[in-house]
Amino acid sequence: MSFAGFRQSEADRALAKLNETIGRQQQENAELRAQVAHAERQLQIERATYGELAKQVKSLAGENAALKEDLAFFQSLMTAGRGEGAVTINRFTVQQETLPGEYRYRLLLVRTGQRAKEFRGSLQLVLNLVQDDKPVVLTLPPESEKNAKEYQLSFRFFQRIEGIFKVAPDAIVKSLQVRVFENGSNAPKLTQTVGVS
Repeated sequence: MSFAGFRQSEADRALAKLNETIGRQQQENAELRAQVAHAERQLQIERATYGELAKQVKSLAGENAALKEDLAFFQSLMTAGRGEGAVTINRFTVQQETLPGEYRYRLLLVRTGQRAKEFRGSLQLVLNLVQDDKPVVLTLPPESEKNAKEYQLSFRFFQRIEGIFKVAPDAIVKSLQVRVFENGSNAPKLTQTVGVS
């Protein structure tokens, strides 16, 4: 049947052909979407793996540095002079913690020599800080707590010391000095100062 040049059969064939083309393109589109989704999943897996590897590398690098530091320390102990040894301060560090005004300090006291006798004494910390645009010096422990257990020392070869001190959140700590006193002495046996960044 035909009206004014319009043939129904040709229109039906053209429509069928268009429907077939649309179906093929929809199938290709679905396949492409599946490929993209697979590629995105692979990329996410690779990113997660890379992130985990980067964390492990950083952690291992830190462990390696600590082990090298320990090795150097123990080598220095082995090569130290014979006889009565002196007390030394090693690895003295101060770091600001996450809470404002909170700082962590670490140090290692070492007595060198093969026949070192037990060292007994105390530790004192002197903080230099700026608060309200004025320099301030604080001593830990305060005079009233000078016999506090956490500041007492007793070791034969070495003693690790770690602690936290708090200052006003608006205070800026410039440096920290450690003083080591031997029992019976009012003068420090040794001191060391570190800057705080």
